[in-house]
Parts: sequence; C-alpha cells; structure tokens
Amino acid sequence: MEWHQLLTTVRFGLEQFEHTTHDNRSEYQRDFDRLIFSAPFRRMQNKTQVFPLPGSVFVHNRLTHSLEVSCVGRSLSHQVAIRLQQIPPEQAALFDDLEAIVSAACLAHDMGNPPFGHSGERAINTFFSEGNGRVLENQLSPEQWADCTHFEGNANVFRMLTHQFKGRREGGFVLTYPTIASVVKYPYTALASPNKKGKFGFFMSDKDSWTRIADRLNITPLDDKKNTFVRYPLVWLVEAADDICYEIMDIEDAHKLRILTTQETKDLLMPFFSDQRKAKIEETMTHVSDPNEQIAYLRSCVIGRLIDECTDVFVGNETQILNGTFSGSLVDGCEEGVRNAYKHCSQVAVEKIYRAQEVLDIELAGYKIIYMLMEELIRAAFEPEKSYSRQLLQRIPQQYDIDATDEYSKIQAMIDYVSGMTDIYALDLYRKITGMSLPLI
Repeated sequence: MEWHQLLTTVRFGLEQFEHTTHDNRSEYQRDFDRLIFSAPFRRMQNKTQVFPLPGSVFVHNRLTHSLEVSCVGRSLSHQVAIRLQQIPPEQAALFDDLEAIVSAACLAHDMGNPPFGHSGERAINTFFSEGNGRVLENQLSPEQWADCTHFEGNANVFRMLTHQFKGRREGGFVLTYPTIASVVKYPYTALASPNKKGKFGFFMSDKDSWTRIADRLNITPLDDKKNTFVRYPLVWLVEAADDICYEIMDIEDAHKLRILTTQETKDLLMPFFSDQRKAKIEETMTHVSDPNEQIAYLRSCVIGRLIDECTDVFVGNETQILNGTFSGSLVDGCEEGVRNAYKHCSQVAVEKIYRAQEVLDIELAGYKIIYMLMEELIRAAFEPEKSYSRQLLQRIPQQYDIDATDEYSKIQAMIDYVSGMTDIYALDLYRKITGMSLPLI
C-alpha cells in the first residue's frame, strides 16, 4: 500500500463528483463535524460503556468514551504525522490531515454498538444461535447466518456509515474513504474471520461497499473472493487510542465507584513509569490532597506515556504496516515495562471491574431486554399478517425496511432498529410490550 493512494478525499456515494468546500475546513474536518452533529452519535450518551447508567457518580458512557478516544487519537496521529513528515520530507504534505482522519474515525468507532454494551451483542447473537431464531437458519446462506449468530458492533458501524437506509441518501453518512476505512478494525466477513473471538468488520450485505473502498485505496485482499483484507494503516492508530482509553479510563471509573481503592489504583498505574519519572509524579501529587484529582493526574500521565510508546511502534513498523505483515496491536509492541503494566491493568479489570456486581446486574437485565425485543420484532417481521404484528410494526421508524422481500433483509432491518436504540429506549419499549408501563386505571 502507498500513502498517496491511501489518503484520498473521495466521498462514499459521491465518487462521480468533484468536491469543493465553501469554507476553510478540509474534507476530513467535514467528516468530523458531520459525525458530531449526527443523531446516532448523540444517542451514544445513553448507551452503556461498562458501568450502569445513570448513577450517583458520573462514569463513562459510549459518548464520553468516544470523545476521549478521539482526543487521544488526535494526539497520537499528530505525533505520528510529525515523525512521518521527516522520512522522506518530500512526502510531508501527505500527512497534514492524519489528525482529522483519525479523530473523526475515533468518534465513529463505537456508533454501531447496541444498547447495554457487549451484553446486547450477545443477546442478538444467542437469539439466533440458541433461541427461537434458529428456525431461520435454513432460509439464509451460511454467510448470512454467520452475520446473525456473530452480530458485531464493529461490522454494524460500517453498515451504519455506508448503508442507504430507506428514504435516506445514497452513501449513508457520505464520509471520505479514509475515514470509513480507519474504522474497519477487522477487514473480513464473519465466516472468513480468523479472529479467535469471531470479530469481523462488515456484513455480507455490505461486502460490496467495503470492496469498493478497498479497491480505490489499494488495500490488499488476502483471498480471491475478497472476504479478507489487510488492515488500512490508520486503523492501528484508532485501535490504539481505543485500547488506551477503555483500559485506563475504566480503572479511573472503578476508583470513583470505590471498586478499587486509591492505593490499588496507584499500584496499577505507577508501573508504567521509570523510577525517575515515578519520583516526579509522586512529588507533584503531594501538592494535591483530593484522591480523585491525584488519580486523574496519574491517569493523564499514563495516557501520555502510552501515546509516546505507540507512536514509536507505528513509525518503527511503518513498512510492515503498509505491506500488511505487522501483527498484534501497537500496545503489544510497546517497551516491555509498559506492556506488562498494561497487561496487569487488563487482568485486574477482568477480575475486579467487569465482574463487579453492578456491572453483571446491568448485563443480565440488558441481555433479557434485547433478547425479548429481538424475539418479538423478528416474529412480527415474519408474521406481518397477524393483528399484534401489525401494531408492533407500526412503531418502527420508516428508514428500516420492514417490507423487504427477502428474509436476510427483514432480519437486518430488525437488527438495525434494535442496535440503534439507546438503553432507555430499549427499556421503555420492553416495558410497553410486556405491559409493565400501562397507566393505572
């Protein structure tokens, strides 16, 4: 892959038109603004990140997480751009817009996630793999069935950004090719996924859209059927920004919720630094008595350290990243002490944070809500002639193609509707369907 092909201002859905801006924003800055002002982005303010919403202590939701990832992505890509502009300097202008591309992609990276986080994903998957949705398997191709039983927020964000929903314009968000490609963390279909967790980047219905982008950017396919590709280079920066934020910010949230003590939190974050740097940090913290402020300062230092390390890894492996042979993540390539500190944080997060009772409770409730909504909506889609089905289908917004003639499209319309809900909307619809929200007579 070559940078001059990878960085284009062509917009998905408007390939045949020349783009002329009427202000001083670059095309990638327009991507950023378009995402910020979109309804799906706003809805993330009521989608669970890890901890239940709302609470007496404000913790991260999908929206605040995405804003922070965008901030880290901007800083990381800024440092990478400065370094790349020096080797070779005649290509310096190519990298002027890296910040805008990466920060926009970071804003979008979680927009495809359903309500209640990973619990919502599991509910959609298991409705098909273990529940009443199993009866639909014979009506779908193996590739389409894999999309259903392995529903992925990563693939769903690509669909959200590029799919032409009913009554909407062609090209979805009509973003530039580089911004869209930077979001596709797993550039393969569900059935072709080499990922141990079964993660993938685009549904079969959206494969042609991805192939169109990949061909234009000259992203290398790894098989004749174009079901798998190498990663677009800037994905590494988006992934690193996400890795940095969710791991470190979840620890800070756990401290605020008193799942971790102040000392436990310091013991997790201090190993990211050399002895000399630790002494300076500890000296600075002696001037602050508020434990939350101490942890916030320490967290900011850790993020800065990880940004520096990931910059070194990306620039040092630029050739391998461009030819598709780099593996792992940028965090995996960090200096050993930093890498070990990060792994320890991950282990503690699994043991003490993600298994905390308040986290498990919201996951259990969210699973039940999403599973039931899928069951009722899929039944209505496939039995539209029934009285109850007609009433339920009338609630679905017009952009979802509930009148599709093929089974796969009907299923996707229902999944599109459910995955786009906020936690509160999903709970409210659940209560209405079950009769729990009827007014007292």
